[in-house]
Amino acid sequence: MIDKNLVSNIVEEWLRGKDYFLVDITVSPDDKIVVEIDHAEGVWIEDCVELSRFIESKLNREEEDFELEVGSAGIGQPFKVLQQYKNHVGKEVETLIKDGRKITGILKMADDNHFVVTVVKKVKIEGAKRPQLVEEDVLLDYNEVKYTKYLISFK
Repeated sequence: MIDKNLVSNIVEEWLRGKDYFLVDITVSPDDKIVVEIDHAEGVWIEDCVELSRFIESKLNREEEDFELEVGSAGIGQPFKVLQQYKNHVGKEVETLIKDGRKITGILKMADDNHFVVTVVKKVKIEGAKRPQLVEEDVLLDYNEVKYTKYLISFK
């Protein structure tokens, strides 16, 4: 079986000096290698092809046959690395908390330990006839969420 660390080192070598970042690498027992990369402005197919050729040039098919797939982290898929959170600050996200609550709002900030989502909710204000919309910041630790993903809006 092809070593995941070997593939990771090859990808990191290709990434040096580029604005891309590694999202995930999986290597299945039958040597199917899947590499996901991302970029703040999107991933270009030409760069996926270039990375794929680079990886193939560093691995020897004579020693082990493998299948290789290089692509971007899917839009609308859960975030896997901190850089994805940082790239989506200011955009609408959906977060499923481990306690089962789902929140939707604007990703306000993300750092190494936690992130903040600004949600809009209806609140009954004393003396008002109708509930009013108010913004509330929800501070979340990464370990308390099942997933966070970018919400695609067609409004």
